[in-house]
Amino acid sequence: MLGSGLATGCSHGTAAERPLEPRAQAREYLSKNQPERALPLLEAEYARAPEDLELARVLTEAQVKAGHTDAWIAELQRRNAQAERAVNHYMLGLAYFSRASDAGAPAVAAFERALALKPDEPEFHYRLGLARLESEQYEAAVGPLRRAAELAPERAVIRLPLAKALHRTGDAAGAVKALGAVVRMSPSPSEVATARALMDQIADPFARFPKASESKLEEGMRYLQEMDAPHPAIVAFEEILRDYPDLAVVHALLGLAWQRLDDAGRAVEEFKRAIELAPEDGKNHFYLGELYLSRQRPETARPYLEKAVELNPMLDMAWFRLGDIHLERKDLRAAREAFRVLTYLEPDQVPPKGKLALVLQLEGDWAGAERELMAVVDKDPENLEFTLRLGILFTEQARQSSKPEERREAAGKAERWLRKVLETQPENAVASRALQQLKGP
Repeated sequence: MLGSGLATGCSHGTAAERPLEPRAQAREYLSKNQPERALPLLEAEYARAPEDLELARVLTEAQVKAGHTDAWIAELQRRNAQAERAVNHYMLGLAYFSRASDAGAPAVAAFERALALKPDEPEFHYRLGLARLESEQYEAAVGPLRRAAELAPERAVIRLPLAKALHRTGDAAGAVKALGAVVRMSPSPSEVATARALMDQIADPFARFPKASESKLEEGMRYLQEMDAPHPAIVAFEEILRDYPDLAVVHALLGLAWQRLDDAGRAVEEFKRAIELAPEDGKNHFYLGELYLSRQRPETARPYLEKAVELNPMLDMAWFRLGDIHLERKDLRAAREAFRVLTYLEPDQVPPKGKLALVLQLEGDWAGAERELMAVVDKDPENLEFTLRLGILFTEQARQSSKPEERREAAGKAERWLRKVLETQPENAVASRALQQLKGP
């Protein structure tokens, strides 16, 4: 429908039928691999906003996709020869970076010149750091990437190459801190995937595992994980520890085996030994916290779980457990943060959204709670649990709102969702009571 509206030049009709703005239309063309159609729009837009870096980047992307890289580089060099501008060097760097042969020194030189002309532009620092990183100049990449993060603290995309550069220079703690910032910044699914892959490299407990014991390790893990046979697993792990007593990962596995046998004392002993040997491994802290939780000791578990996500911010279950502990303690702000992070780590999972919606509802954030519940119902209209929760949410809003208009609107929404539940489950007592409350005595 959008295409037909553009083709005929129609400007009336609904909002969905109206033509896209030029920049949005250009992006649409690029997404469909039609760069030649995007270029005239982008060039016209760029002529009106020649300092717009996002527009400059998309214009260069279109030139590259259209196969005009050489011509575009020549044009940018000509422009700089006439009147040197930071944005021209920026686009030149992007064009060079798109080609493997020029992604190193030529791209770095272009971004360095852009930065010399405009030293406080975070995008220039970011691109320079990225170019150095891709050229394996890890030490040299850290400075500009760190500066970019300082100048644009809201941009998650900057923290990922910064984490990689720090990891490659031996600063594992700094890399983990950068990844911890990423998960708290509403990252995209692709950014989460990149962060997970990097975290797996940083926190690989088997990275220096002795080859002589690899077969015995595989045997023990097969007993523990595949065959649910903790006794022979313990025998295998203890045999490894006789030769290599300081392998933290084996102590952790031994702790899991003892936990499977419900021997909490020995499990705690092994987990604590694993933490002592590898204090930087968040999973060891998580195992101990999880064990304490299973023994109904949430306050003892809490510091271990907090340390776990500090050392490994990609531990989904640790965030979930922490959220539940904070919720139980009525620390709604901390619970909201834990469950919010989890909704980005597990964007397709229902429980994190449900937990976050509950916290937002308790805080009186009706719109936020509705957003999280609707994210599930939109994907799964037959989810009666969340349909009921929407009805209860609006029932409470109707009861607590002080403005008559808000009460009426919330009551109308509540009735609609509650009746939808009752259509499928006529005997649902919760929905019936909520509907009765709406009608009043």
